[in-house]
Order: sequence, then structure tokens, then C-alpha cells
Amino acid sequence: MDERWIVVGLGNPGPEYAGNRHNAGHMVIAMLADRMSARFKAHRTRCDIAEGRLAGQVVTLARPRSYMNLSGGPVAALAAFYKVTADRIVVVHDELDIPFGAIRLKLGGGDNGHNGLRSITAALTTRDYYRVRFGIGRPPGRMDPAAYVLKDFAAPERKDLPLEVDRAADAVEALLAKGLTSAQNEYHVTEAG
Repeated sequence: MDERWIVVGLGNPGPEYAGNRHNAGHMVIAMLADRMSARFKAHRTRCDIAEGRLAGQVVTLARPRSYMNLSGGPVAALAAFYKVTADRIVVVHDELDIPFGAIRLKLGGGDNGHNGLRSITAALTTRDYYRVRFGIGRPPGRMDPAAYVLKDFAAPERKDLPLEVDRAADAVEALLAKGLTSAQNEYHVTEAG
């Protein structure tokens, strides 16, 4: 068995989506690639991948080239290519039910209406993969959550976004280096604000 980790950042492809809340996973993966001094390249699994070491672990960073709701096929293909089991996969994604500026880590669980997670769970035939959940908060008023996630972060959020992306990247590294419980203890503190 390969001891590598696959860390997947969810989002939608194309420049028109780059700043969307739904692309928080892509933002975190880009930060991790910078830390590894690795460049993304197209892979036959319909993912862009970057390879290297993070937190002393062999890691493949991946961005599915599909739209969010079709993320499962490319993720399952990448897991099969590297012969990696679901418990060596970390999915970084936006989360409506967590306030902006908060990060939560977990293993398994439901998809909470997140179409990217639903697709990955179906393709892997298990929920037992790690999630690093990047809080984006609930939409204001009666705005449709589907519309909200496809909007760019608001101006006050954009000011703090680089810091929050950096913290989420740190949380991924903590998970890889120290395990889930230790990473949760470090990142599940009550955030100010």
C-alpha cells in the first residue's frame, strides 16, 4: 500500500469561479502547493495534481477539473491510480454551517447538502475520509444558499481571507503530522468575532 496522502481541494474550474466561496478548497490547495514549491500539472484522472512532501508526509494535492457536483469521479480515479484508501484522503471544502473564520476537521459524516461531498461519497462508496471544513457562514436574509456559494467573498471577508486560507492550510498540515484529535484540539478553539 502506498503511504501517501491525497489532499483534495474542492471548487469549480475556470477564472469566473476563482474568488467564489465555493472555491475555498482550491484556495487552500494552492497555498499548500506554494508551501511544497510544487506546480500543478494535468493528470489522466481528470485532476490537476501537485506532488511533494508536507508535514513529513508524501502528499498528492489535487484539484478535480470537473465542476463541484461531479468531483467524485476524478477523486475516486486518483485514489485508484495511487491505490490509496479513503482513510488517506483529505477533502478541503467550504461549509455553510460554520461561521467565516472558523475551521473544523472531522472523519466521515454526512454531506450536509454539499454536492461535492455527496459526489465523492458516492464514488468512493464510503463516508470515511477526512474533511477540513472552511467556514463561509450562512447567506444573508433569504438568499438561496446555492447562489450564495457562487458569489465571491464579501469585501470585509476578503481582507481576512489570506489569513484564513493560511490557517486552513496549517490545519491540513496538523492533521497529516499529528492526527485528527490533536488537529481538532488545535483548531476547534472558539474563534473570536
